[in-house]
Amino acid sequence: MKYRLVEIFKSLQGEGRNQGKRCVFVRFAGCNLACPWCDTDKTARFEASAEEIADEAESLSCGRVVLTGGEPAAVPGVEELVAELKKRGFWIAVETNGTVRAPWLAFVDYVACSPKAEYPESLVLEEADEVRVVASSEDAAAFCSGLEKRISATDWYVSPCERDGKIDFAAAKSVLAKLGDRWALSVQLHKILGFR
Repeated sequence: MKYRLVEIFKSLQGEGRNQGKRCVFVRFAGCNLACPWCDTDKTARFEASAEEIADEAESLSCGRVVLTGGEPAAVPGVEELVAELKKRGFWIAVETNGTVRAPWLAFVDYVACSPKAEYPESLVLEEADEVRVVASSEDAAAFCSGLEKRISATDWYVSPCERDGKIDFAAAKSVLAKLGDRWALSVQLHKILGFR
């Protein structure tokens, strides 16, 4: 089986609880949502098998792999890739929008869920390690409050929205001011410091 991919690269995790840790990012092509502010390239550039992806991750000399997208939970057969990476001893994280029930998520080490306020009813994931909501407007506070009853998580983050190269810290600060103490700010450090 071959997976449609955008890129595989090594960098630092730019946001959330694992910010600053070296990781190999495996970016899948395609997404099941169309957020108006999304700046992620989801166009397939190549295809690779689970073995080829794991080989590339090993060649980058890093023990952490982040499956991201696009939407990795919507990709058929990812459980085979997870099994191959686990067999080789990788720590595996997944970044998902939480709209797809994927049983293989139970076998990864870390799940970062980023539900979208633009699609409030689309969240089906019930458990994650962290929840990250992009503050695409000040109205995101009500969405965030409602999430606390819909998904179980240890860490809760609000991220500033970026549009046309401008990061809206003011909206994120406003959203955080309306939420309880469990919520914290998570900036996309890779964008501020200029790394991938």
